[in-house]
Amino acid sequence: MPHGIPAHARLCPDCDGFPVVAITTGTRDSDGSRTTLRVTCPACKGTGIRTARRREVSRV
Repeated sequence: MPHGIPAHARLCPDCDGFPVVAITTGTRDSDGSRTTLRVTCPACKGTGIRTARRREVSRV
């Protein structure tokens, strides 16, 4: 059985589950390949999921 995202975890709303992206800088290395930077989502720290936040319950 395939393992998916746990039931208590949610996709990160900031990156929509795509936590790591490669951004080209526009320059080229000496071998002709493009220079890229790997950037991770700061909200989920590169995991793609965030646990649901607990809501604060006000007592009256």
